[in-house]
Amino acid sequence: MKPIRLFISSVQKEFEAERAALRDYLRGDALLRRSFEPFLFEEVPAADRRADEVYLHDVEQCDLYLGLFGNEYGFEDEEGVSPTEREFDLATELHKPRLIFVKGADDHGKHPKMQALIRRAGGELVRRRFTSVEELRSAVYASLIDHLSRTGVIQSLPFDEQVAPDATLDDLDEVAIGRFVRAARHRRPFPRSESTPVRDVLAHLHMIGDELPTQAAVLLFGKRAQRFVAGAEIRCMHFHGTAIQRPAPYYSIFKGNLFELVDQAVDFVLSKIDLSVGTRAESTQAPVRYELPPDVVREAVVNAVAHRDYTESGAIQVSVFSDRVEVWNPGALLPPLTIEKLRRPHRSVPRNARVCDALYLAGYIEKYGTGTLMMIQQTVEHALPEPDFTQGPGEFVVTLWRDWLTESVVRAFRLNERQSLVIPHLKISRQITNAEYRALTGAPERTASRDLDSMVKKGILLKAAKTGRGTSYSLAVKGPAK
Repeated sequence: MKPIRLFISSVQKEFEAERAALRDYLRGDALLRRSFEPFLFEEVPAADRRADEVYLHDVEQCDLYLGLFGNEYGFEDEEGVSPTEREFDLATELHKPRLIFVKGADDHGKHPKMQALIRRAGGELVRRRFTSVEELRSAVYASLIDHLSRTGVIQSLPFDEQVAPDATLDDLDEVAIGRFVRAARHRRPFPRSESTPVRDVLAHLHMIGDELPTQAAVLLFGKRAQRFVAGAEIRCMHFHGTAIQRPAPYYSIFKGNLFELVDQAVDFVLSKIDLSVGTRAESTQAPVRYELPPDVVREAVVNAVAHRDYTESGAIQVSVFSDRVEVWNPGALLPPLTIEKLRRPHRSVPRNARVCDALYLAGYIEKYGTGTLMMIQQTVEHALPEPDFTQGPGEFVVTLWRDWLTESVVRAFRLNERQSLVIPHLKISRQITNAEYRALTGAPERTASRDLDSMVKKGILLKAAKTGRGTSYSLAVKGPAK
């Protein structure tokens, strides 16, 4: 973004201290320094040009006029008009946004022409008064932030409710909107029909402002969403081992609207994890079973898409390792949510409420705040460890643990009956002690030790230190070579 050119107008001698203070403040504040480029006449290098030509030219070129009106009127030209009034008049004629700050609690003692200028300015716009440099800085800061907000440079609305810069309704895909309406009518009590005009559908979803689409509309229905939100993509990688390799053996970058991103990323994961096919004993079709519940994979990806911070440039990353699947997204949990609260009933705190509403209506998510509980329940029912939820500075990661101890792998180990009995326990808890082994199998202590040591040799377990309940063992993080 180009800085906003700010012209500061005043009687230079009277406001020498204030002008210097404003210059230093504008160039020292992190936000104002990036947003504004102040122009002060005293900083103009010597040139073979008349002074009035210089300052009036810069008023023409400025984006915002800031006037400091005090006691003095200033030098008067042959027509009896001061540079300050000339600058104000030109800014008014050119319809420049104007900010006026008047020194003093009242106008008694001011030059009569300055009093008249102040009255005229007061009839056209709101003036702010100040009595000290500190008050001036505070008043200028508030006015400049208000200007940035009103012009859309900064916005107080959540990101997905802001109007998408440079986007129009023509940038939206009517086919995608039609698919959404059909899905919403099928899955939820959505009141709009498939013949509803695009503008009316967006209005119902609160995704249009001043006849322009919001960021949520662009993300969900944009023909090229990444043109407006560069980081709105998902990068999927597949590694053969348990660590990141460079380059990744399989690497795909998915683009499109948010519905397409979810579908593509979920399909990527399901294509890389194990799939077992049963017999037709239970039905006319042979049942299939993924090693990870597809609903859990989908929920992890949908949560990343729904709750990521779209003001950050980083993309969502989905990494498939031999022992786990990691879904990483920019943006930490919003207060009062914590990692601990995700594991018990909790209310939803959506970062992108309009996006979440649309995903709910289309059937991509269910009731708010229940997704993580469903993931925990289904993984345990699948005889898998519970997902891990971790949070770092500005990032959130969901880890889904894979089941490398498949039926065929377990059979190949030729385990005895006792050892086979503890496999479901190991898949869920990922660790076991000698005492727990005895409690599960009824084996004597020496037999339990032999069984566990045998599983260590086979590569199923890793032996750890002794505990108060006997020697502890943990499940190996990857399976044996096949």
